[in-house]
Amino acid sequence: MTITNRFDTVSPLDSRFYGGDPALYKALHPYLSAAAAIKYMARVEGALALALADVGISDKATANAIASAADRITAQEVAEEETRTRHDVRALVNVIRSQVPDEAKRFVHLGATSYDIVDTANALRYRECVDRVLVPTLAVLIAKCISIAEAEADTAQIGRTHGRHAEPVTFGFAMAEYVSRLGDRLEGLRLAARRLPGKLSGAVGAYNALALLAEDPRALERRFLGSLQLHAAPVSTQIVPPEGWTDLAHSCVSALGVMANLADDMRQLQRSEIGEVAESFGTEQVGSSTMPHKRNPVSFENVKSIWKAIAPRMLTTYMDQISEHQRDLTNSASQRFLGEILAATTYAAGRLASSLDGMRVDRDRLKANLAMSRGAIAAEPLYILLAKYGHPDAHEAVRRLTLEAERGSRSLLEVATLDNDLREYLKKFTPDERRILERPEEYRGLAAEVARDIASTWRERLKGILPE
Repeated sequence: MTITNRFDTVSPLDSRFYGGDPALYKALHPYLSAAAAIKYMARVEGALALALADVGISDKATANAIASAADRITAQEVAEEETRTRHDVRALVNVIRSQVPDEAKRFVHLGATSYDIVDTANALRYRECVDRVLVPTLAVLIAKCISIAEAEADTAQIGRTHGRHAEPVTFGFAMAEYVSRLGDRLEGLRLAARRLPGKLSGAVGAYNALALLAEDPRALERRFLGSLQLHAAPVSTQIVPPEGWTDLAHSCVSALGVMANLADDMRQLQRSEIGEVAESFGTEQVGSSTMPHKRNPVSFENVKSIWKAIAPRMLTTYMDQISEHQRDLTNSASQRFLGEILAATTYAAGRLASSLDGMRVDRDRLKANLAMSRGAIAAEPLYILLAKYGHPDAHEAVRRLTLEAERGSRSLLEVATLDNDLREYLKKFTPDERRILERPEEYRGLAAEVARDIASTWRERLKGILPE
């Protein structure tokens, strides 16, 4: 025994995030732990035995004995056997063989190569992890964003580009962007997981061994994979085409990227000089070891930090696309870390959902920040309306007016009204158009409508996905 508790582990994912969250541990352990990997490989060995019996290669009693033994084995037994064989799949096979009658031993793993079992088991457990844990967790996060988008659909906020005040939107509109982006990533994750193929095509993918046992090896492969609700890759070598793993990793990392963007936006809005939102803070929570007054956006920063740790792993996944000829072993260690990408994505989604759930929106600060640029933000509608009514160079005219307004004490509209060259154009403005210039904080376009539409669309699309 080497590891007795989570504090013996090397990875902070194990010791702090996955290992430090009992609910997350309980949810992910059945799919992503080393014990789960062995359990799924054993399940695949049992499915193989049953498929062999279905086509008459063995009898049903033999298949049932193998499947029953596969269901009973433990990770510890396999690990102990691997110290002797120095081969994980053969260790699994030997442990199963040791628990079945002598007449059944020859049918364990018959016709298969190691990666028929490994790749099929990984496709199965990753798909089930995504469908049963990751997607529902991400759906909860999206639901939190929907609630905020709906509640703040009409709450005016100054839009920001390049870190500077731009034109007004609403806070609900800003959140609706993330509803849509995260929803798109959720659907991408579901698709990537469901496209993961399995295989039963042997050591080089040409069904060499299986052709000695079955009249139609590909039909046997379809039967075997169908019992696991998987499909076969159109063609394999010793391994399935690696792009399935690449696509799954990309779906996770790109979802993490959207989460990091949302977290960073919420972190920035908590700056002392902005203060438009505030992360919840426990009564006994400490923000600094030396500054007792500090209240830091630690949860949002944590999510961005997780993304920074995980995103570079995509490079390894891309490198795993390269396998010489019918297969080399250079993906053997690196591909084992794919489960960590799934775990980190699930953790980040849960952490971010919790952060948003307790976040306070300060409408007074939103209003005050918008008021800071009340005069300047009239520049765009003034330019557009002047051009609409025939001004030949409206952008340049308004640009000069903004400089004049900045130098003096008058608003942009007041400066424009006094400009002789613009007077005839201004007379053409409708009352509603003049109202926009007089009350530029209401110049929000379709922000509120878009926020509600996006929220409504995704509230409907999440039905059946959200955990009950």
